[in-house]
Amino acid sequence: MRGRYASLTVVSTATNFIMEQGDGSTRTYRTYMKPRESGQLELRFWHSNSVDSTWDVGSVAKGSMPGGAWRIEAAYAADGGMGRDGQVVPGTSVQITFDGKSGKEVAPGETFWSDPVQLELPDGHDLAFTWTIRTLSPGKSVPYNTEGLLVSAYEAEGNLTDDELGTAFMPAENRLVMPAFIGYARPVKQRMIFLGDSITQGVRTAKDGYDYWVARIADGLSPDYSVWNLGSGWARAYDASADGPWLAKAAKGDVVAIALGVNDIDIGARSSRELLDDLSAIVRRLKQREDGTKPRIILFTVPPFQFYRRQGRGMAYRQ
Repeated sequence: MRGRYASLTVVSTATNFIMEQGDGSTRTYRTYMKPRESGQLELRFWHSNSVDSTWDVGSVAKGSMPGGAWRIEAAYAADGGMGRDGQVVPGTSVQITFDGKSGKEVAPGETFWSDPVQLELPDGHDLAFTWTIRTLSPGKSVPYNTEGLLVSAYEAEGNLTDDELGTAFMPAENRLVMPAFIGYARPVKQRMIFLGDSITQGVRTAKDGYDYWVARIADGLSPDYSVWNLGSGWARAYDASADGPWLAKAAKGDVVAIALGVNDIDIGARSSRELLDDLSAIVRRLKQREDGTKPRIILFTVPPFQFYRRQGRGMAYRQ
């Protein structure tokens, strides 16, 4: 995805929630991810300061909601080793910069890239990404993903980005605070994007197990095929059909697999006709690229649910 950079991880970093605090704070977040390739890597990080999809009934976070104003105090990439215990391999931390600066002021709804950095990851070692975020004022600020965590992640009060020992870090429970895209410089044959809900994201599979279906598909493909997981818990088709930041991410794929619909009919209380209209709108917009190219679209959903009355009317499933 995104220019000359392929997705390094199959972990979804789509956002479905947003921080909301009574006053400002400074907090450090460290996350461990299994890379699809190891060795000498040129890394680059891209971020979108918006909520991708609606959480629950949308009382706190709705799809396409812009994030607030906040600041990146510092960010580092490092060899995370194999322990996933809050530490990184000493001496491997590389500072990430933004237009040559160690920090960045982030505006509501902004998208931005980091500068490229070089990092060597031995085979079998994780990438550890650490950044310190300062929220500037009360109210909504940083979008993130809330669910049962699929990877090991840690948090600490204050600016501890360059703390390689991680003694002050505590395990995160249900808050994954990450850039939207973790890329590495690599030519690929196709860029595959998976746009879906919690099933696509991998919720209810083992932490650090990479046992969800997107991860298994990636394992069956060579790294010549970039795989970007945009699965998001509670997501529904009308979040994507609104043509906001979430769909904009998917629009860059050569192949886009869309697995949406269960939450629309359930918590979204949409009729089958409304869902079909939303799915049609997603497909139509994905094919309206300015460069004239059209992605291959794979459309499916999860059938084994018992719906009643008008919910399932017009929806045909085959075993």
